[in-house]
Amino acid sequence: MGIVRGKRGADDGLPGFAADGSMRRFFPQRARALPVQPSPTLQPTVRIDRDVKPGILICLLYYVPHRTGLTLYVQQLAERLAARGHRVTVLCAHHSPATPLGESMENGVRVVRLKPLPFAISRGMVMPGYPRALFHLIREHDVVSLHTPLMETALISLAARLTGRRIVVTHHGDLVLPAAGALNRLITATLYGFYRFMASAAPALVCHTADYARHSSYLSPYLDKVEVIPPFVDVPRPDPERVRELRRAWSPDGGPILGFAGRFVEEKRPDLLIHSLEVVNRTFPNARVVFAGQHQIPYESYWPRHQGLVDRYRDQLVFLGVVPSPQEMADFYAACDLLALPSDTECFALVQVEAMLCGTPVVMTDTPGGRVPVQLTGMGKIVPRDDWQALGEAIVEILRDRARFVKREEEIRRHFSVEETMARYEQLFARYAVSAVSEVPLPALKPSAPSNTD
Repeated sequence: MGIVRGKRGADDGLPGFAADGSMRRFFPQRARALPVQPSPTLQPTVRIDRDVKPGILICLLYYVPHRTGLTLYVQQLAERLAARGHRVTVLCAHHSPATPLGESMENGVRVVRLKPLPFAISRGMVMPGYPRALFHLIREHDVVSLHTPLMETALISLAARLTGRRIVVTHHGDLVLPAAGALNRLITATLYGFYRFMASAAPALVCHTADYARHSSYLSPYLDKVEVIPPFVDVPRPDPERVRELRRAWSPDGGPILGFAGRFVEEKRPDLLIHSLEVVNRTFPNARVVFAGQHQIPYESYWPRHQGLVDRYRDQLVFLGVVPSPQEMADFYAACDLLALPSDTECFALVQVEAMLCGTPVVMTDTPGGRVPVQLTGMGKIVPRDDWQALGEAIVEILRDRARFVKREEEIRRHFSVEETMARYEQLFARYAVSAVSEVPLPALKPSAPSNTD
């Protein structure tokens, strides 16, 4: 990833942001500019300047190199929008000393990382400079792309209302924390309230599947606003030699390799996959389970609670930690005989489709949204939630006749078009941007392709 740490200054006419949300340089012409006031007659169907692409402010908690399905999705969106001529800024928390603090240019995207306080609230970060940076940046852009869940949701909504901007929300999944503990219940209820405040005014809520939207406590009250846009999934081709090396390292005796991609947290239920070895071992006693993802999680006690189970199957488990690059993830997928995702909840689980594109079938639990890739492609099995025996039986079924579940790459890609996804997003951003006004109405958004999961 190309990172330019140079300051913004008089040569580009834009203010630069420090880590506390303040501006490094303050330009008088911007200081005197009055904020755009919301218009009671503003209609999304009557604004567009077809010669100028709208500037987009993207708000989320973490940005790459923090690696989750959400951050990688937003990176693709931001960089592809920038490559298409949009002015794109990402506002997020500074989560790692390896990333620039304050402002930087990264692959055509302006990234503003704000310094958080040295403590977190569960998964969230507290950034004192956020309100100041947000109000400066939102006036520089024409539309906001908000990625939830996010603690600052209500603040962003308020800033958008005060400056006449509109928010296009992409919802990546309802907030799910361990049920135990009053603090978790308070955080869950508070963030849900913030979301409701924002969603009541937001004109569009993007979701990856209609299946998830119908079952989401966040989205189901606003189905009339939901736009179903399938995610873009793009993964490098695996390196065959590296794949062979990984298989030899992980399973020296040639036994099957079961992959897991994700954090070792309660909602992902990795314990079920480990427990399923009781079933798998009856047929494949030399099977291995390889975990790609963070397993020691500071905001959950799930890893220490399951040390007894981990110790019981220690000789069959491999923990890689965070896999740092797309190419290494592609090689991981291809080295696995199947990918197992025993989650209690998933909005979509992009890793499923990434694995499929690398030739690896999937076992997925019957979760709204999460079950859609297997339903669309047929490249795997769907099992009941919270059932390690059913999970183990599905794993054995695939391992016994793996060729029956593997589909051609073209069959997978036809369900997930990068160009279609980008076109749909650009339509939404153009529809709700407020940088210029024209009396020419916009065409209606192209509807989603029908499927049996809608």
